[in-house]
Amino acid sequence: MELFTSEEIIQLLPADGDVRYYGRVMDLPTADHYYDQLMKKVEWRHDEAIIFGKHIITKRKVAWYGDNEYGYTYSKITRQALLWNKELLELKKIVEERSGTRFNSCLLNLYHNGEEGMAWHSDDEIDLVKNGTIASLSLGAERRFSLRHRQAKETLSVNLQHGSLLVMAGTTQTHWLHSIPKMARVKTPRINLTFRQMIK
Repeated sequence: MELFTSEEIIQLLPADGDVRYYGRVMDLPTADHYYDQLMKKVEWRHDEAIIFGKHIITKRKVAWYGDNEYGYTYSKITRQALLWNKELLELKKIVEERSGTRFNSCLLNLYHNGEEGMAWHSDDEIDLVKNGTIASLSLGAERRFSLRHRQAKETLSVNLQHGSLLVMAGTTQTHWLHSIPKMARVKTPRINLTFRQMIK
C-alpha cells in the first residue's frame, strides 16, 4: 500500500506567515479507513461557546485528545483532553513524519454537511505554544479553507481534499485569520484533525 503521495508542497502565503499545503498524504483506501474508524470511535460532542454572554451549542461536533488531560480554553469554554486512541496515534505519526514537527494534542471537528462551517478566527489561545505549528488533516468531503490578512485584508483559498494535509506555522496566527465557509452543495460529512502544540 502506497501511504504517502508525491504531490508538490504549495506555500500559500505571500508574507507574514507560513502555510503549506501538502495535498494528499495517504491513498484513498487509507483515508477511507481512517474516516470510518474516527466516525465510530471518537467521542464526539457538540461544541459550545459563550458569545456576548449567551451560551451557544453548535451543530458541529468536536473532540479533544492529547498526551495528557490538557485543559484547553477557547470561546470561553474549557475542555479537558481525552487520551489518544489507536487510530489517532497512527495519524499523528503520519502527520509528524510529513511535517517534521512533534505534536502533543489534537482538536477534531466534525462538519455534518456544507451547512456547517467556521467563522473567521485565529488559533492564538494562551494555552498554545506561541508561533507554534498546527497541522490540519482533512478526511471526508472536500471543503474550502480560506485565509485573510488582518491588516491588508488580502484573501486566498484552497480546497482541502480527502486525506490531505495543511500546515500553519510561524507568525501565521498573528497576521492571518482563517475560516471554513459554508457550502450548501456539500451534502456529506468532513472530519478535520488539527494537531497542536500545547504548553506543558
